[in-house]
Amino acid sequence: MALNPKFAAQRLLFAQPSSTVAGAPPALHTLELFLDYVCPFSAKQFATFYHGVVPLIKANPKWASGLEVLLRQQVQPWHPASTLAHEAALAVLRVAPAKYWDFSDALFRAQLEYFDEATVNEKRNDTYKRLAKLAGSVGVDEAKVYELLVIADKVPEGGHPNFGNKVTNDLKLQIRFGRLVGVHVSPTVIFDGIVANDISSSWTKEQWQEWLTKSVV
Repeated sequence: MALNPKFAAQRLLFAQPSSTVAGAPPALHTLELFLDYVCPFSAKQFATFYHGVVPLIKANPKWASGLEVLLRQQVQPWHPASTLAHEAALAVLRVAPAKYWDFSDALFRAQLEYFDEATVNEKRNDTYKRLAKLAGSVGVDEAKVYELLVIADKVPEGGHPNFGNKVTNDLKLQIRFGRLVGVHVSPTVIFDGIVANDISSSWTKEQWQEWLTKSVV
């Protein structure tokens, strides 16, 4: 599926893609993971995939040259901090694209700190400060991340109220894409444009390996 160039770091490519037909452009299978940073099932799937399956793909030349993986940010607004967590990932995507997957990994590991109970009495900008500090833990400029996230307590001169922060427009694009393809919950996996309902968040590395063997041909 299409990916806006500004979000290029959401794509994992493992090797130079090859063409299956002489003179034709390279052809890749596309695996899209729609995940929410505060969803326990998303965290489970991400951990297995990122730490278990990605090394398998890298070690298999056929898979590495024939597959791309996209992380699609699936905001689930019934968890208010979901929006804030996804904004932080988009801020990292701007400040240090190469750290996007590392930050996503750190955020999933720390997701309990952003659940409803952990944030219900916290001011929004204070949550942003913690998220920026988490970005700093993986080598991203904490101050730059916070600058993109912070909400001013006064309307900017010549501006208008309720305009969000500096990544609000990026968040809108993420949400619009999910709506466009009809994804409602996380995790959802789309393979070559079709929802792969057989893929479960509880899949082991071995189940992923079996599926890749059948699917990436």
